[in-house]
Amino acid sequence: MYRIPLLRYQLMLGCLCFFSLLPARGQAASKPNIVFILADDLGWRDLSNEGSTFYESPHIDRIAHEGMKFTRGYATCQVCSPSRASILTGKYPTKHGITTWIGDRAGAAWHKTGRHDSHLPPEYDRNLRAAEITLAEVLRDAGYQTFFAGKWHLGSQGSWPTDHGFAVNRGGWDVGSPRGGYFAPWQNPNLPSGPAGESLPLRLGKETVAFIEKHQDQPFLAYLSFYSVHGPIQTTPALWKKYRDKAAQAGLPQERFLFDRRLAVRQVQDCPIYAGMIEAMDEAVGMVLGKLDALGLTDNTIVCFTSDNGGVSSGDAFCTSNLPLRGGKGRQWEGGIREPFYIKVPGVTRPGMTSDVTVSGIDWYPTLLELAGLAVPAAQDIDGVSLVPLLQGKAISQRPLFWHYPHYGNQGGEPSSIILEQDWKLIHYHEDDRYELYDLGTDPGEQKNLLDREPARVASMRAALTAWLKTTQARFPQPDPQFDAAQRRTRWKTLKTTGKNRLEKQHAAFLEPTFRPNRDWWGSTPVD
Repeated sequence: MYRIPLLRYQLMLGCLCFFSLLPARGQAASKPNIVFILADDLGWRDLSNEGSTFYESPHIDRIAHEGMKFTRGYATCQVCSPSRASILTGKYPTKHGITTWIGDRAGAAWHKTGRHDSHLPPEYDRNLRAAEITLAEVLRDAGYQTFFAGKWHLGSQGSWPTDHGFAVNRGGWDVGSPRGGYFAPWQNPNLPSGPAGESLPLRLGKETVAFIEKHQDQPFLAYLSFYSVHGPIQTTPALWKKYRDKAAQAGLPQERFLFDRRLAVRQVQDCPIYAGMIEAMDEAVGMVLGKLDALGLTDNTIVCFTSDNGGVSSGDAFCTSNLPLRGGKGRQWEGGIREPFYIKVPGVTRPGMTSDVTVSGIDWYPTLLELAGLAVPAAQDIDGVSLVPLLQGKAISQRPLFWHYPHYGNQGGEPSSIILEQDWKLIHYHEDDRYELYDLGTDPGEQKNLLDREPARVASMRAALTAWLKTTQARFPQPDPQFDAAQRRTRWKTLKTTGKNRLEKQHAAFLEPTFRPNRDWWGSTPVD
């Protein structure tokens, strides 16, 4: 029998051992890459996999289909900055201190809004605290390359992404909407404009793709945080026509709005401009997923997708409907806080998995750290729990979820606090100390207030909510000594009549065959 000389055998064995330790091309060591995709103002019903028959989102749908889809995923607030801070810190807004969108008025400054409200909202933190140990910081310190693209809105200079663990920042700064709009030239100190008419979501997708290509042989966190689909709503002539024709073929309604308590609320998904924005964002997501496929990274990359608050059915651009859920962005009902919530983890999740367990934006932090093999820092006192057992087909302990929004939403929201225990949802309104109780299992649209039928349940949930607010040192609105109830009633009457009529005409005009927003379609086509 042929025998290999001992020295040659030892050399061969050493080489085999060495090469067995090398990762496959594009798969750096055993640490999974993480791509976290965050939409802005995208509602739970704004995706085709969530039941929309008007909007089209095949690439985002792919994430839901190939991983775990949580049917009861929630943001931690009905507006953006608090929810965004919660994802990065694992904490409720009451704990990290950002309880409304940064730039919102508080205290006596609220008088400048001219809304004649009964209370003055409390102050809040206007920068993400330096003491917070963000998700990006933990991953960076564990050897991850960290990248941020898009909307930040968590503070001014000194509290930008690069101050909170991201080595690269493409477009994140103070503001919450794209200065200059969605087509170049835009005004962003951290994202120079490209050629005239360049699409902002596609540019953010390209920046993310370039980062992934550059760091394909290292573990990375790519945090793609779209400005889309926040107002101003803008699209191209081609996308407008595609969805204008689609809406016309389905049949155009005579009315699109219902006045619900304080503002008109959109009841129909047929805005062609908004639909075009969803498609553009989805195309950018497709660019990123396609690059992962092309580089052989898909099997070593966790992909997450969610939104920061509900779709804008009232206030701002009044551009979508969240039905069958009530309300939308800025409001205390399900339309304001329930979100798309998807995660695909190679080797853990299986295609087509769903869960109806209530989960929250506070849960991303511990979940992603566990999947990366990292511990939550002892100094970071988080509120979230790891969802890894659910991803593995197991269970987690039942727990209540909480919200506290002591402000007035631009979309008709009222200062309120919420506790959710499985299907039971109790809302406390701070203006007049009233409560609403809903059984979401039988009434997802929150139409039947069961307060008087469930006194024992109300007492229990009320006590738990009060205790939580006290423990987290929540801030509350204060009565305004200048409040004039007659002025507020007059304002609401105007919004219900002339305001609603104006909206009906404006949104019907979006679907006129001759519609043209301006000379150059927001710069998306050359000027005539």
